Amino acid sequence: MGFEILEEGIKGVMTSGSYPDTIKLNLHLRTANKVLFMVTDFPARDVGELYEGTNAVEWETLIPSNGYFSVDSNIKHPGINDSRFPNLKLKDAIVDRIRQKTNRRPNSGPFRDRTVIFLHWHSNRARIYIDTSGETLSKHNYRINPWKAPMIESLAAAAIAASKWEESTPFINPMCGSGTLAIEAALMSLKKPPALLRSNFGFMHTKLFDEEKWRLLRDEAVSGSREQTTSRIIATDINPRAITAAKENARNAKVEKYIDFQVCDFKETEIPDGDGTVFLNPEYGERIGEVETLGETYRDIGDFFKKQCSGKMGFVFTGNLDLAKGIGLKTSQRTIFYNAKIECRLLKFELYSGSKRNKSA
Repeated sequence: MGFEILEEGIKGVMTSGSYPDTIKLNLHLRTANKVLFMVTDFPARDVGELYEGTNAVEWETLIPSNGYFSVDSNIKHPGINDSRFPNLKLKDAIVDRIRQKTNRRPNSGPFRDRTVIFLHWHSNRARIYIDTSGETLSKHNYRINPWKAPMIESLAAAAIAASKWEESTPFINPMCGSGTLAIEAALMSLKKPPALLRSNFGFMHTKLFDEEKWRLLRDEAVSGSREQTTSRIIATDINPRAITAAKENARNAKVEKYIDFQVCDFKETEIPDGDGTVFLNPEYGERIGEVETLGETYRDIGDFFKKQCSGKMGFVFTGNLDLAKGIGLKTSQRTIFYNAKIECRLLKFELYSGSKRNKSA
C-alpha cells in the first residue's frame, strides 16, 4: 500500500502516517486485527508514572467530553499481575484530564463500538494508542452462516497470501465448509477491500475524524474494485448444508456469482487443466475416534493430489501434523500459523506433472 515499514515483529508492523491514513489501512488490510494510532510514548516504572504520563496527554482534543471510551491493553511488566489495575489507572488519568479541562467527563466501559484506547506496556516503556479499528478487523462481516468451526476471515486471507496464489490461475477449494477460503480468494481477485461491509470503526469516534475524508477514501476503495475475477474459483463440499451456508456467505459478500459451488466428495472436485492452486483445510481431529477416522481422509488427500492435481500447487492447512504425515508426499514449504491457540502449518506440495527435472527444465 506504499507505507514504509519502520519496525517488524511477530505480531505486527509499525509505519508512519496521518490519522486519515488509518482509514485507508482499516479499509484495505486483509490480515490485520487492528490498526493502532500512537498518541504517546513514555517511560513508566510503575502505575504512578503510567498515570502521570497518560494525564499529560491533551485528551480533551481527542475524545469528546460527552462521549464513551473503553480501554484495552497488552502488558508485560514485572510488577503487574492483573491488567485490570493499570487499565483502571489509565481510564482515571484520561477522565481526570478531560474533566479538568472541560468540566465534563466521558463515560467508559467494556464496549468497543466507540472510542477505544490501547495500552502497550512492556518492561518500563508505555505506548498509548487510539485503536482506530474498534471491533476487530479479523472478521470481514460477510459470514452469516458459520457452519462448522470455520477459519477466521483474516487467517484465511493470510494463508492464501502465504500460498502466493497467482490470481490469473484457478483457485480450487475442496472441503470448503462455510466457504471462507473461496470467498477471500474472490475478494482478492476482485480487489474488493475486506472492510467495505462495515459501517462502524473506532476512528469515527474521536475529534480527529474527518467524515468527508472517510467518504472520499471509501468511494476510492469501491471504484478501485474489478468488475470480474481474473480466474475460476471452485468450492466443493460433500455436505449440501455446507454449500448452502457457503453460498449464503458469498452472497452476503457480493461474490456468489464469481464462485463455482459444487456438492461432491472432495476427490470428485473438478480440476481445470493448466496451472492452479488446490487448497484444503481438513478437520484436525480433537478426539481419538475422530483422529482415527481422519487418518483415512488425509491419506485420500495424498492420493487426490497425486492422481488428479498434477501440475498444480497443493496446500493443506492443518493443526495436526501427525495426521498430515498420512498425506505421504514431500512438502516444499511449511509456514507456521496460529488458529486461536492452536499451532498450525500451511503445507505446500509441488505437484509436478512428469518428473521434477522436466518441470525445472
